[in-house]
Amino acid sequence: MDARRRLEEERRSTLDRLTALQADFGAMVEASEGSNADDEHDPEGATIAFERSQVSTLVRQAQRHLREIDAALARVEDGRYGRCERCGEPIPEGRLEARPVARTCVACAS
Repeated sequence: MDARRRLEEERRSTLDRLTALQADFGAMVEASEGSNADDEHDPEGATIAFERSQVSTLVRQAQRHLREIDAALARVEDGRYGRCERCGEPIPEGRLEARPVARTCVACAS
């Protein structure tokens, strides 16, 4: 599979995950809006706050991954994709298959 197609699939998958996470977060917020729950004193409060925080973190991670994918697609466009940004050597195909947004070769990444 070529790099562009792999990245476009990864982008679609990430957008789907981001949409689902944002919907989950919105549902959590909406469910708690009409409630007079006091997270600090409610036995379930800590769990609810933790879940909101966890989903919020997953949303930010998906957004960051989306930016990484877009940057990788830009590298495909300008011919820099698959080259290490540090040493200029080719990034092994196995690394790009496992991590399509990789910017560095294995040696420079470690």
